[in-house]
Amino acid sequence: MKFSVERDVLADAVAWISRAVPARPPVPVLAGVHITATEDGLVRLASFDYEVSARGEFPASVETAGEVLVSGRLLREISNALPHKPVELSLEGTKVSVTCGASRFTLATMPVDQYPTLPELPEHSGTIDGTALQQAVAQVTAAASRDETLPILTGVRVEIEGSHISLLATDRYRLALRELEWKPSKSDISTVALVRAKTLADTAKALGAGDVTVALSSGQGMDLIGFEAGGLVTTSLLMDGDYPAVRRLFPDSSPIKAVVKTSELIEATRRVALVAERNSSVRLAFAEGEVTLDAGQSDDAQASEALTATLDGDPITVAFNPQYLLDGLSALGSEYVQLGFTQETKPVEFVGLSEPGGDVAAEFRYLLVPIRIAS
Repeated sequence: MKFSVERDVLADAVAWISRAVPARPPVPVLAGVHITATEDGLVRLASFDYEVSARGEFPASVETAGEVLVSGRLLREISNALPHKPVELSLEGTKVSVTCGASRFTLATMPVDQYPTLPELPEHSGTIDGTALQQAVAQVTAAASRDETLPILTGVRVEIEGSHISLLATDRYRLALRELEWKPSKSDISTVALVRAKTLADTAKALGAGDVTVALSSGQGMDLIGFEAGGLVTTSLLMDGDYPAVRRLFPDSSPIKAVVKTSELIEATRRVALVAERNSSVRLAFAEGEVTLDAGQSDDAQASEALTATLDGDPITVAFNPQYLLDGLSALGSEYVQLGFTQETKPVEFVGLSEPGGDVAAEFRYLLVPIRIAS
């Protein structure tokens, strides 16, 4: 095997493939990246960890076709460190030589015949705008759990009904819901999938703009979701288990509503939270015309700040985990935020507004459980 390609092309492809190279592989060959150079001038890279697979291809000047398996970690680090010049990879006995300008590396090969067969991409289910997918996934995955003792909550529930997709994630303390449109291959498609939040976030971020093809398979055999865009392909096993019925937690109506400029509330929360001790809260007291933020329960440090706000309903005071509050406000991406209250101890709904009194941006909703305030 021998081929040459521009350094940036190689580095981008290896960065994508490295997503599925496990840090602690269950078998040694899974630490490798499978490289195949074809006679028609294409180089294909692949990686697999038994749950997530990644494939990519790029045109190259192929002198000798062949295949090889080398360390994914080393190949990624070398590709990123090379100068911006053409790179030549060649198989020399049991070693792979990587030459770029005056730089030369050799990598040991691994047994190709022991590398597992990657799952095939399921039948295409539809396409979605990559930018919209990236934004939607970033909004909901902020609310997904990182606690592996509750694995079902580390996933994102994907609900598909015709041309409509809903993404849901929760860690029991907050809940995020994002609605978006796509172009299904069948107008009557109706399905539900549970995808690992980290896999979904990494994939959406890496695929970027442009149309992204989504492929789903369920039923007999492996339950998979796949994504394809610009020669990049990834598949992931779907998670098993029954996701909790969280959609019903969103209130039908809120008797108390407050509206604040989002950027001002974010900055004030960051400042006030500087004195909040570990696991303590930031309190928000809403009254007509303003909201007062305060934190700090000791004599060492306290902080407070008042912002302009509009209030529809009775005055109310709530307390939030400051990071969870910032996650929700940052995910909104709107000029103003409307907070909907039912009771002081009940979850608070956050939705975006373009202006006070304007229409609610219903495509994204964030529900945050307040921290009980000591009397």
